[in-house]
Amino acid sequence: MATKAKKATNTKTLEQRLWDAADALRGNQEPSEYKHVVLGLVFLKYISDRFEERRQDLASSLSDPNSDDYIPDASRHAEFLEDRDEYASHNVFWTPIDARWDAIQAKAKLPEIGQIIDNAMDLIEQENPSIKGVLPRNYGREGLDKGRLGQLVDLIGSIGFTESDDHGSDDVLGRVYEYFLGQFAGKETGKDAGAFYTPRSVVKTLVEMLQPYKGRVYDPACGSGGMFVQSAEFVKAHGGKRDDISVYGQEFTDTTWKLAKMNLALRGIEADLGDRSADSFSSDLHPDLRADFVLANPPFNVSNWWDPKLENDPRWKYGTPPQGNANFAWVQHFIHHLSPSGTAGFVLANGSLSSKTSGEGEIRRKLVEADLVDCIVAMPDKLFFNTGIPVCLWFVSKERRGNGHRKRDGEVLVIDARGLGRMETRRIRVLDDDDVAKIADTYHAWRDHDGGYEDVPGFAKSATRDEVANHDFVLTPGRYVGTEEAEDDVEPIDEKIARLTQELLNEFERGDELEAQVRSQLAGLRQS
Repeated sequence: MATKAKKATNTKTLEQRLWDAADALRGNQEPSEYKHVVLGLVFLKYISDRFEERRQDLASSLSDPNSDDYIPDASRHAEFLEDRDEYASHNVFWTPIDARWDAIQAKAKLPEIGQIIDNAMDLIEQENPSIKGVLPRNYGREGLDKGRLGQLVDLIGSIGFTESDDHGSDDVLGRVYEYFLGQFAGKETGKDAGAFYTPRSVVKTLVEMLQPYKGRVYDPACGSGGMFVQSAEFVKAHGGKRDDISVYGQEFTDTTWKLAKMNLALRGIEADLGDRSADSFSSDLHPDLRADFVLANPPFNVSNWWDPKLENDPRWKYGTPPQGNANFAWVQHFIHHLSPSGTAGFVLANGSLSSKTSGEGEIRRKLVEADLVDCIVAMPDKLFFNTGIPVCLWFVSKERRGNGHRKRDGEVLVIDARGLGRMETRRIRVLDDDDVAKIADTYHAWRDHDGGYEDVPGFAKSATRDEVANHDFVLTPGRYVGTEEAEDDVEPIDEKIARLTQELLNEFERGDELEAQVRSQLAGLRQS
């Protein structure tokens, strides 16, 4: 036990040391640009390490009389060491000689190191069509300091991606890769700051609740592909194979789409992310897909999503979403793409639970009355690098009568998980495995026929449709479990003024109606 703890600490130190040094070398590069410089090199080093590891294993096998690969004629070994099929059969990218890390690092101090890296990227894409057009280029551009770039090559060269406790090189890469994504998200500003990164504990909660053992998994706002990576890890952890799930995704931002392709290729996960980046609403790349699972963290409260051609879109079965907020457009997009027995789990801003602006309340009511809303989880604050907006998890299901499941007609499970988690830094909270298990186990106990579910005051309640209707179809968990209601996300001031003005006018109208009724009653009394 002591040895494992020590190794975990050393890995963390490696991540921190790599980040501190890489950030110091950033110079005048913006985080949004520099992340592609660094992560492109991390990708290059990783696939080169995997290639060299396979090459060494193959060399040993060729020389071992007890091996199935044994070839007594040593003069033929070189031929087999350069046989690409020997690598592809082990899910290893074929890496041409000039793209191998030792060849690149040997030239790190040369002024043309940028062009050398660009050439390596070209060679790898030519040999591996699955990532064609994806790898970052422009390392030779004028604005990128070549001295700093050479130092960064030397620095990344110090990482051994295939050195780990149990030969699980994906785990070493995953920690370094995720750490960099998280650090870049923390340094960026604006609405795109975390577009490519969803905190691991949030993704893990969604995956542990949905349990995507087998079937089609879809994320139409896939960012860097974190939902797919965690789904594949879940399948593997439960004795399955990565090809037990089929992965489909879409991403709007081109550089993030490429990052997803890289991330999934690193893990050996085959995915259909379309042939390009595209907007999921106006250019749905998987129009006929009906997924068994949808996992997503769409951008919150997007106001510029609308396209006039969406006016009578068949996805808006429960009401046309407001043009000023895409939240319920995402919800209905997810539902549209579910199979008849599919379930979706996704992240939304808390305002989606209570907003009545521009028909959102009506859409939410119809979703509840259609018995689609399975579960709502109010999450703790400070989970995200780029926003303090409090969030919730939605789970919607087209058919709740799965294997071993009891159909929960007219019920919605609400969970208030705001008290869970711990502060990892002064800014960021994380959910530990026990926290994730508490939420997921409650959900599965509720769904399972013999799960032994019971309401837990202050944490979980199975709310009936009548109870939800009594709360005017507001789904904020605090209203049901007996705790303080979760804070809504910040509503734009112009929308808030318009909403409050309309509510006030409605109250005036209601007051006029009551006054007319009272006058009528009084007139009746006088006549009697």
